[in-house]
Amino acid sequence: MGSLKEKFDRFMQGRYGVDNLSKFTLIASLVLVVLSAVLGRIRILSSIFDILGIAGIVITYYRMLSRDYNRRIAENQKYLEQIGRVKNFFNRQRSMANERKDYRIFACPSCRQKIRIPKGKGQVEITCPKCHEKFLKRT
Repeated sequence: MGSLKEKFDRFMQGRYGVDNLSKFTLIASLVLVVLSAVLGRIRILSSIFDILGIAGIVITYYRMLSRDYNRRIAENQKYLEQIGRVKNFFNRQRSMANERKDYRIFACPSCRQKIRIPKGKGQVEITCPKCHEKFLKRT
């Protein structure tokens, strides 16, 4: 007879295992279960969080123990794409906030192209690089 570890290893052969989506759903589910415990006095809200938390945990373990690699990989890939979009949005916002320290950003009145001009240059005539419209702005 094999040890418990060997039996577990045999059981897990061919199973999908843990990926980024599984980690996220497990953490989110545990947060919901903890919120359910904290909000115990508000019965309806506590019950909803409890049900959602337990359902999330069940779904997480179902994904981890699944043998359908292709479907689990596709789900994880969709999750990573969505997370990438969210991260890119916040990175762009941070970058734009840093640029606002040294630059003013204007939109061309004709084509709405964004144009970056250094601050402190006074009134300048700006030529749009896209449509070649000229307009005056104060930096």
